[in-house]
Formats: sequence, structure tokens, C-alpha cells
Amino acid sequence: MSKIRVYKVAENLGMPTKEVVDLLKELGVEVKNHMSNVDEELVELLQEEISYQKKKEEEARKKQEKTLSFDSLPTLREVAKIFNEEVEELILELADLNMVFGPKDFLPPLVVERLARERGWYVKWEKDLKELTHKILDTKTYPRPPVVTILGHVDHGKTTLLDAIRSSQVAETEFGGITQKIGAYQVEIDGRKITFIDTPGHEAFTTMRARGAQATDIAVLVVAADDGVMPQTVEAIQHAKAANVPIIVAINKIDKVGANPERVKQQLAEYDLIPEEWGGETIFVNISALQKKGISDLLDLILLQADLLELQARHTGYATGVVIESRLDRGRGPVATVIVQEGILKVGDYFVAGSSWGRVKSLLNYLGKTVREAYPSTPVEVVGFSDLPPAGTKLMVVGEEKIAHLIAERRKEREKEKLLKESRPYSISLEEMLAPEEGKSRELNLILKADFQGSLEALEKAIASLEEEEVKINIVYQGVGNITETDIMLASASQGIVIGFNVRLLSEAAKIAKREGVEVRLYRVIYEVIDDIEKAIKGLIEPRLVEETLGRAEVRAIFKIPRVGEIAGSYVTQGKIERGALARILRGEEVIKEGAKITSLKRFKEDVREVTQGYECGIGLENFDDFQEGDILEAYVIKEEEK
Repeated sequence: MSKIRVYKVAENLGMPTKEVVDLLKELGVEVKNHMSNVDEELVELLQEEISYQKKKEEEARKKQEKTLSFDSLPTLREVAKIFNEEVEELILELADLNMVFGPKDFLPPLVVERLARERGWYVKWEKDLKELTHKILDTKTYPRPPVVTILGHVDHGKTTLLDAIRSSQVAETEFGGITQKIGAYQVEIDGRKITFIDTPGHEAFTTMRARGAQATDIAVLVVAADDGVMPQTVEAIQHAKAANVPIIVAINKIDKVGANPERVKQQLAEYDLIPEEWGGETIFVNISALQKKGISDLLDLILLQADLLELQARHTGYATGVVIESRLDRGRGPVATVIVQEGILKVGDYFVAGSSWGRVKSLLNYLGKTVREAYPSTPVEVVGFSDLPPAGTKLMVVGEEKIAHLIAERRKEREKEKLLKESRPYSISLEEMLAPEEGKSRELNLILKADFQGSLEALEKAIASLEEEEVKINIVYQGVGNITETDIMLASASQGIVIGFNVRLLSEAAKIAKREGVEVRLYRVIYEVIDDIEKAIKGLIEPRLVEETLGRAEVRAIFKIPRVGEIAGSYVTQGKIERGALARILRGEEVIKEGAKITSLKRFKEDVREVTQGYECGIGLENFDDFQEGDILEAYVIKEEEK
């Protein structure tokens, strides 16, 4: 291996000899001075080491140049100034992450670090983060009431259970015997409060039921003791598990004939809901909502479960909540039921909820009484929205009206862009759907109006699930409130129909509908809507035609009849031959004629409708006079395939 003196290495690298000597010593090479000999291969190793050190120095220099040092939490305005960006842009960026801050608000450390990281900056905190956070932000939390969702199959007694708890008669006012909107209520048991969400049990309301489970701390699964586990029961279990909330099973209707709570337990064990007495972790309680038996036990168990969860929420800072339901009120405009999740919602607060914003004009509790503020886990009706927020929307209080308006407008613009991308052409009315004409577009256009936002969403999902491959369902417009002149004109322009669910057709709108020939259908129960639209779709689908073979006959003689043509004297070998059916003529393996109509069928000299296997007959075909003995005549009909 060749050697090279240290001073020559230094010359080759363009470095001072002393630095090369020092580097060699760092690499573990013994050198005395610049005249020492070293292996030539070390030159390449030295170059790599020098390159690595320079890279580290460069990174350290760049990091030093792009490191932000803070000895206190900065405000949003200060961060915007550092990044040389508009405050509004940062507000919108954070709002997309469901974080709302005003220009003067202090930003939490993680928010500062995220904004910096996305812009290639590093953050260095000069003080302990806990000290900073506790000094500037009050992070103290307080116990809050549990939010409980009632889940289960239709007609298993969910609303009746709530009636028993809050001594009301909601069930008697529901159309079709099912709950068709989400309600939120609060009860007080021995000085402690519990918030209940009543979710519908009909399968069409899966979306609403899922939303209820996700906004809750505890799910109470109601199962009828005489009915057992049903499809919506399974769905409810899936929603509760997806929301990662504990489930308490209330076995209802234990007073009925045929009630079998043990069978219910066995069925639920298949879904990993194993009773505590069987060694599982699921709480089961037997109740009769109608006779108010076992209700106090259920409430005690709910409070016990809440204690185990140690539910906490902050009272300071901006309030947040979730919209459970929204509707249009004639006197108060858009109104939404909101469950407060963090902070204290107060009259006068500015807020943003999706693409809607506003100022809290008034708060009403579940009893309809006006309150000035609402603490975490409290359901309140909020008046002051600019537009109807969809159920499940996050509500966030902001410091300024300008910020709320800015965020809402940006979200609205994005929604419009999305709608434009997804918009599809319009089509025809329901009567035409039931008897489609040739050449018509196979699309069904609907304008949906409902009494509640949640009902509207459930209706939309149920209708969308009916779409067939051959039929496109276009929901041209959907809204909450009575059917107006605008809805009718939109239906007229789009050649659509109007579906109204628990709403009225206003008199002026009815006149315009008659004038424009727009069909309006009003419903009280959701499955009636589904049934009618299913019929419309079945009427719209192009029928599939299939061939049905009737029978075969062998030509054994040919007769020429004046003014009639050739008649094939035949023997029916299989099935039957029918007058009016179509015929296929086979000569050996070759098809001589296809689709010729059987116009004449005789037994001896008598005209007959059909001739069955084992009998002779005379067969005449439309526009065919070329029979040969030995031909096989195959009779068949073309039928529409049953849907």
C-alpha cells in the first residue's frame, strides 16, 4: 500500500497542515508532524469527513438562521408578522383545522410549532412549556355531566324510555310511531345532571344515529325483551363501538308476554357485549319503560359509569359545541340545538359553524326557558345563525364578528366550488318516470324539503341508496322549511319533482305548481317516500328482454295453399308450439330464418292456439315460404325479465 506525507495530503485537500493533522488524530491515525507518512487511501476518507462536517456546519447555520425563539406564547398577529403573512390567511388556515383564533389571541405551543414547521422554521422555547401554558392559558378543567345517547331498533321503546325519565309524552306526537328527528334533553338525578340524546331507530336514519353516538360519552342500547337483536340493533352497536364509548344495555319490555331477557343476553354476546355476571364488562339492566320499572337502576348505573370516565371540561376560553339538530323557525329564523362541549356559551358570543356564522341572540334550555349561558354538556337551542348548519357541525365561538364572517364565507366559497364540480344535468317528472318514453334521459331529479336538517340528510341518504345502474338520482336542491314558490320554479326549470317531508305546500306555491305542471308529493313517514321512489325507478329502468323457449317441431311434409303460401306439416317433438310466438328455422346446424312470427297453427282443419308434444300440426310463418322436409322449427317468445 503506497504512502504519502501529511503535508502533501494537506496540499491536495487545500487545507492547513495543522487541521489535517488534527483530523487524522480524530480518526485514530497516529501522526507526529507534517512529515509523517500515511496511507493514500486516507485521503478519500478525509475528504468524506470534511464534506460531512461542512454539511453539518451548514445545517446548523441554516437552522440558527431559521429558528424562532420565544420566551412567552406569541399572539396570532405576532406570528403572522414573523412569517410576513396576512393575519386573515393564518386565521383561515387554522379554521380548516377546526382551530379558531383571533389576531390578539395567544397561540398554544403546538400550534406555533405546526405553523412554523410548515414554513420551514424551527421553534425554540426559552422557558418551560408547562410554565408558559399555565401562566398565560387557564387550562383548569371541571367535572361535567355525561352525555348519553339512546340507541336501538325501531319500536323497541327508546323514546318511551326517555318519556319515563323526563315524564313527557314525545312518543305520542311522532308520526308513524317512530322518532324522526334528534332531540336533546337534560334531567337531574339527586343533584346530578345527565344529558340525553334521543336518536331515531329506523334504518333510514343511520346517519343521524351515528352522529348521536359520536357526540356522546355513554350509549344506552335499548333492546326489546320480546323481539331480541334486530338489524338496527347491530348498526347501533357498530356506531357506539366506532365512537369508542361504553355501552349500557337496557333490556326493555320485560313485562310483555314472551319476554326473554336471557335470550337477548345470548344474542348480544355474539357481538362482544358480555354481561358482567358472565365475566364480561357490559352493564345490563332489565326495565319496563311503559311501567317505569328499573328506570332508577338504569340512571344509577349511568352515573356510576360517568364517575369511572372522570368526565372533565374547561370553563374558560372560547366555547365549542356540536350541532345536534337545526330547523327554520318562522319568527326566529335559523335555529339549532347545540350541546356545549368546552367553555361556556353565552348570549352575545360570535360563532362559526361550518359555512354558517352568527351571534348568539338567545339561548333556550330543553324546557324552552331562556338562559344567559350554557355550561359543558348542556343542550341549548341557539338563535342567531345566518344559515342552517347541518347536524353534526362543530360550533366554535370566536372573538370578533369579522373573523366569524371571514371563516364562514371562505367555507361557503369552497362548498360552491364543490357543488359546481359535482353538478349534473336535470331530467323529468315522476309520472314520466313511471312510464318512460323512448329516447328520454334516464335520470330522476328531486327537490327535497324537510322540517329538520337531520331528517333532510337521512332522507337524502335513503334516496341515494335506491340509485340503480341504469338510473341516476339527482338531488337538485335540498332545504329545510315549507315548500315555496322558489322551490316550484326550480323544479319546473329542472323538470324535477318536489318531495316534502313533514312540511306544508304554501298556497302561492301550490298555485304556481298547478300552473307549471310541477308535481309535489308530501309525506309524513320516510319509508313511504322510499317506496314511491322505488316504484319510479323500477318504472324508469329499461326492461331487460330474455328469450323463453316454448318447444320444437320437425317438418315432415310441405303443403302449398293458394293465397296462403307454404304450410309445414310438422310433428311437435318437445314442449309446445303457440300461435303468435316467434320461430327459428334450423336446417342441420344452420339457422335459415330467425324471428319469423307463427301466423297460422292448425290441427287437421281447425285453427288452434297451441299444439303440445306428441301431436301433429300445420304451421304457417309470416314472410317465409322455403320449408324443407327435415327442418327443425324452434318456437320461442321474448319476455321482460322480472325486476
